[in-house]
Amino acid sequence: MPVPYKSLMAGAALLFELQQRGAQILGLPAQGQRLLSALSPELPLLKPAPKQSITPIAQLGSQVRRSSVDFYQQISFLGGICAALWHSRHSLRRFRWREFGLQCELVGANAVPIIALISILFGVILAFQSAIPMRQFGAELYVANLLGLSLVRELGPLITAILLAGRTGAAFAAELGTMKVNEEINALVTFGFDPIRFLVLPRLLAGVLMAPLLTLFAEVIGLFGGALVMKGFGIPFATYYSQIAGQVNLIDLLSGLSKAAIFGFIVAAVGCFRGLSTGNGASAVGAATTQAVVQILVLLVVADGLFAVVAYHMGW
Repeated sequence: MPVPYKSLMAGAALLFELQQRGAQILGLPAQGQRLLSALSPELPLLKPAPKQSITPIAQLGSQVRRSSVDFYQQISFLGGICAALWHSRHSLRRFRWREFGLQCELVGANAVPIIALISILFGVILAFQSAIPMRQFGAELYVANLLGLSLVRELGPLITAILLAGRTGAAFAAELGTMKVNEEINALVTFGFDPIRFLVLPRLLAGVLMAPLLTLFAEVIGLFGGALVMKGFGIPFATYYSQIAGQVNLIDLLSGLSKAAIFGFIVAAVGCFRGLSTGNGASAVGAATTQAVVQILVLLVVADGLFAVVAYHMGW
């Protein structure tokens, strides 16, 4: 009965180990002798080379190089988005309107419950915490001015963008990252489809369109929550509304909505970029999702600071 090849290799490995320890092998069959000779028992076992230590200067240079390559890829991705938008203006019929509508539903309609819950709680908390110290000076009426201006110009767009970062940006990165790992992106390229035009543009336009609408909804719900608190302090709804209408003007509303549109662009663009830049393996999808959320939050804070500086210098 012939001996399996794996068993012969296992036996040869055992004999090799015994010879390395000084044992003498006698009466070995010819086939076993050939296998044992192939292992070169007369040579000592090779020791692995010691791991070279990396100096801090080398680590810094490697990090700078990775950051430079990543920045170059981001600029190239933005250029690809601009080129895709420029080419799509002549072929609106070829645009994936059905996918765009589906992404609007996922980004906008499905996010309404969480936006409503966070907004009304934020409006109640902000109004209550502001009314308590201002009541000592008899100025609780001006809480409506504070609440209206802060929600419309600053907090409404920022809260909505942060929620979209954790919900939509992470979803885009995980979805496209899974497609990249499963080589679905390579299949699209093989069939002649541009991933940016086919996958990124519907998600990007949905984020830009839905973010201002969600922000407007969040502002209305937040102001309603503040109105409930003010009613408890004895301020009627009509007075509350007149205070807000006298403080918040059209420029404040438009600046907040334009800020929300830019925030939506940041959320969708970074999520798609990190998804398309995913490496190999399931862990790469998790790493890409984490990088997307972190980078979105950092860019949101930077963009909000730039908006504040521009608004200050323009006198808004």
